[in-house]
Amino acid sequence: MYFITRSDPFSNDGLIFVIHPIETMKFSTIRIFLLFLFLCISASAIAQKKYTSTVPKAVRSFDLAVRMYDERLEDKALEYIEASLEADPKFIEAYMLRANIYTDKKDYAKAIPAYQEAISIDPDFFPNNYYSLATAQFKSGDYAASKKNYEKFLTYPKLNAGLAANSKRMIQNAIFAEQAVNNPVPFSPVNMGASINSSFEEYFPAITADGKTFLFTRRGKGLNPERLNMQEDFYVSTMAGKEWGAAQPLEEINTNGNEGAPSLSADGQYLFFTACQEMLESLGARKTNGSCDIFLAKKIGNKFNTARNLEIPINTGVWESQPSFSSDGRTLYFVRAVKGPDGRTQRDILISSIGDRSDWSEPVSVSSKINTSSDEMSVFIHPDDQTLYFSSDGHPGLGGLDIFMSKRMPDGEWGDPVNLGYPINTGGDENSLLVSPSGDIAYFASNRPEGFGGLDLYQFSLPEAMRPQPVSYMKGKVYDIETKKPLSASFELIDLETNKTVVSSTSNVGNGEFLVCLPIGKSYALNVSKDAYLFYSENFELKNAKSSKDPYLKDVAMKPIKIGESVVLNNIFFEFDKFDLKKESRTEMGKLISFLQKNPKMKIEISGHTDNIGSKLYNQQLSEKRANAVKEYLVQNGVSSDRLQSKGFGDAKPIADNSTEDGRTKNRRTEFSIVSVN
Repeated sequence: MYFITRSDPFSNDGLIFVIHPIETMKFSTIRIFLLFLFLCISASAIAQKKYTSTVPKAVRSFDLAVRMYDERLEDKALEYIEASLEADPKFIEAYMLRANIYTDKKDYAKAIPAYQEAISIDPDFFPNNYYSLATAQFKSGDYAASKKNYEKFLTYPKLNAGLAANSKRMIQNAIFAEQAVNNPVPFSPVNMGASINSSFEEYFPAITADGKTFLFTRRGKGLNPERLNMQEDFYVSTMAGKEWGAAQPLEEINTNGNEGAPSLSADGQYLFFTACQEMLESLGARKTNGSCDIFLAKKIGNKFNTARNLEIPINTGVWESQPSFSSDGRTLYFVRAVKGPDGRTQRDILISSIGDRSDWSEPVSVSSKINTSSDEMSVFIHPDDQTLYFSSDGHPGLGGLDIFMSKRMPDGEWGDPVNLGYPINTGGDENSLLVSPSGDIAYFASNRPEGFGGLDLYQFSLPEAMRPQPVSYMKGKVYDIETKKPLSASFELIDLETNKTVVSSTSNVGNGEFLVCLPIGKSYALNVSKDAYLFYSENFELKNAKSSKDPYLKDVAMKPIKIGESVVLNNIFFEFDKFDLKKESRTEMGKLISFLQKNPKMKIEISGHTDNIGSKLYNQQLSEKRANAVKEYLVQNGVSSDRLQSKGFGDAKPIADNSTEDGRTKNRRTEFSIVSVN
């Protein structure tokens, strides 16, 4: 089993490597390293006119084997090694070369005894044999033996610093891997079916917060059926009842180049994705600043507009890819190739936030607890905005890239990464995990015998310990109350307990629709604003919602600014039977102050209202004091008093039935109405 195992959906030279480019890179590195060791050994032996063998036939055969190995004729090299060992069964270098060739072939069952033979003849001849043996044992799943031989390797003096450091890291991996394999987590992946998968390859999934739109990458013929080379395009499927509908190409985004690593905003209104430098710009492929860049497209109505390069500071000319956009509507997580302390290129997860002027902040490392001196990639921030999933080969794991989870702590910092466990993670590379908004289902790509061909998308039940915080969502549209015309308006959702803005976004410019993802179990304030309109406010609870299957549906009607129009300030709160403003009112008061600052000639009347419980006189006095408290707060925060009037109406103007608690709650309110407008 393996997930899609590649650092990015594109190669920098225009060629597309779908399966195991990371492993291909590691294979080449290992081969160069092993060849280097052998050349060093051979050069030393030649200079000294001797090998460990003095048998002429064995030496001649070995020299031919090295030449064949250098020319990548491994099978021929193995034949000469056999001849060499027949002539001299104690020839250490021949066993080493045999072991290295089988390591290249990933045939660890044959590599391990070859290393062991070399060590048994002379344990101290070449200490690196212990390192190579330990690595092969780790790859084959013999973690206890692997740990023992890494430890033995570290007992030798004057070791290569890089190998010594990696040995220490691999010892921790071996300890973790043995424990993980002995304590597997539940894992029963299910193919997503013919609506999503095809005879081509599908991978890199994305999903909206309501769980009804599923986007992924397919490697196929693209726009040109006669095309010889495969290309990567986006396909989208929508939930029809309880089944996914047949996936369709995302035509407004797909080009003759490659599109990959998509991330949808929680509301589905923004699409972030990666494009890389290619030789196809004349055919319509996107131009980048060098290597791979991140692009953004915004949905207008039901289609995305032309994608644009995010430019500096997100894209810098080096490799940037694998974006993930937070449900707060502000924060972008992505992966960049950076220079590590040792000068080696590594991949780190960075974050950047977009400001009120649509400018991105300078990206910074997500956390020193998450990024290591090795590679971190395939970042995914769950819609709960509290749970981060990513792949890494720098934290203790089962080898290669493993998938990890980190939780945001109360102080805002990220907690220690947790490995998702075996068999979700294996000795290969695992990445590109997507977790559903509900948190119980995870999606990944795998090449399995029962699939439709190549990589298919699968889903499985995520172990409870690895699940994010349950979330629900609010969905609706914004429109003009008089013309019913849809509006593109700014909206914010604030956690009333913390007074923190959890979502900041805009409704769709074409149809006025919006969708925001929210953690359940909390109370929220909703504020909607648009120039030339009165702002809208409301509060609601998701304390009884269980999951994304219990959404809060709300359409917002906006009133144009004109004399006589009024707004209920639903997020103004007072202590029971008092006129002191509660701290939860600050956000709403801030919105009112901002509204008055944008309309400096406007004059308003603030009115207080009560239910019918209590005497008429008491209700009248309480309503007057509450209205005046709002007025005084505005004055204290820079609003001229000659623009403000306050008045109490007691229980004289109910807007709901006072015979019910819900009705009485609605009648206990603060409003403002427009007295004059310039």
